[in-house]
Amino acid sequence: MPNRHGPLSVDDLQRHVEAEQIDTVIAAFPDLYGRLVGKRFDATYFVDSVIGAGTHACDYLLTVDMEMEPVPGYEFANWEKGYGDVHLAPDLRTLRRATWLERTAIVFCDVHSTQSHELVYQAPRSLLHKQVAAAAQLNYSAMAATELEYYIFNQTYRKAHQRGFRNLPQAATYIEDYHILQGTREEELNAAARRHLNHSGVPVECTKGEWGRGQHELNLRYSNILEMADRHILYKQCLKELADAQELSVTFMAKYDSQQAGSSCHIHVSLWNDDQQNAFAGDDDFHGIQCSDTFRWFLGGWMQFAPEMMVCYAPTVNSYKRFQSGSWAPTGLAWSIDNRTAGFRVVGHGPSLRIECRIPGADCNPYLALAAALASGLAGVEQRIEPPEPICGDVYKTAGVQRVPKTLRDAIELFESSKLAKQAFGDDVVAHYTHFFRAEQHAFDQAVTDWERTRYFERI
Repeated sequence: MPNRHGPLSVDDLQRHVEAEQIDTVIAAFPDLYGRLVGKRFDATYFVDSVIGAGTHACDYLLTVDMEMEPVPGYEFANWEKGYGDVHLAPDLRTLRRATWLERTAIVFCDVHSTQSHELVYQAPRSLLHKQVAAAAQLNYSAMAATELEYYIFNQTYRKAHQRGFRNLPQAATYIEDYHILQGTREEELNAAARRHLNHSGVPVECTKGEWGRGQHELNLRYSNILEMADRHILYKQCLKELADAQELSVTFMAKYDSQQAGSSCHIHVSLWNDDQQNAFAGDDDFHGIQCSDTFRWFLGGWMQFAPEMMVCYAPTVNSYKRFQSGSWAPTGLAWSIDNRTAGFRVVGHGPSLRIECRIPGADCNPYLALAAALASGLAGVEQRIEPPEPICGDVYKTAGVQRVPKTLRDAIELFESSKLAKQAFGDDVVAHYTHFFRAEQHAFDQAVTDWERTRYFERI
């Protein structure tokens, strides 16, 4: 029977392989975009060889663009260095069945240098590892959840590509936020995702319609922060592959259509002590919140450093199209209690007290977003940064509130000069990602868009 409650042990995998229930193991890691890249192994060979020795991949995978073309200008890997290998070490804590694929298991790998055998911090998962270690040095662990939204289309990915991703048939004809009737029409895909994720050790809470036509949200149970990022990536992979099998498509673009609601990735974070108690809970009354100093300082740091970490929350040119007044996406760096117009929303109480950041879009790489959140919050705790006064009412209409960066270009400049990013991630990593985001901006700057053709083709 599939394991519903967590990853497989090596012994479990061995039994499944011997029973011919698993014959393929995917060994993969997330690239800079958050895409899974790696290899499919014969399961017997994986058990006999890869578990112990790991495997390898070309280091160019951390320097490619969306089209898998190697981008020049990286110090980490380039033509002059010959594009060598990195070592992939399976993190066996992540080994689980991928029940949406026939007789298949999947495991996430950590990326190591073949020379030093240390983590390669240009790899997104390594970067989150580093922040988890930083929290441990302060005797904290971090718990997190990501709420990810997506649009469903009654069109295959192949046909959508042939149509230039234009005029695609949406899965709904009206806004379906919380609608059960419209949700039933999309239940074949969403129910399959819930079942397969649960059976693959990725516990699901629920699915619901969102504030767009054919837009949905699937929520996973919270977990430790690294496991949450892994679950997030598996969720996206599962949903895309299920949609593909059902001759549908889904998109996690932050703003797929200017006339439709954007898709977000709200992030919930809390710190926990060594005794497994929520470190945000406390006896102090802070604007009606019963909390600790740790809560205040974490919130203060997360907010203060959000602009210079913005590329980790909004990594594409398209990301910034989502930040519009009255759109459910925040425009202001304000906090409030249970207020969806604020960039930071405080929810829960006691053991469930947590901070929700509503800035990230569905296109974020969860390892980068969570690493940035943790680094910022921990800096707040260490520096005892107090948050600003909370905002009551409509933050969209509140004067004097600092705004989120308006473009990717603005966010890149803030990230490149960020002292916190360099301290938390390392100078070489900041340079690597600055180059990555600049390459993304440059690709857009050179593109001719549909908007330009519609506006200028005849009338200019």
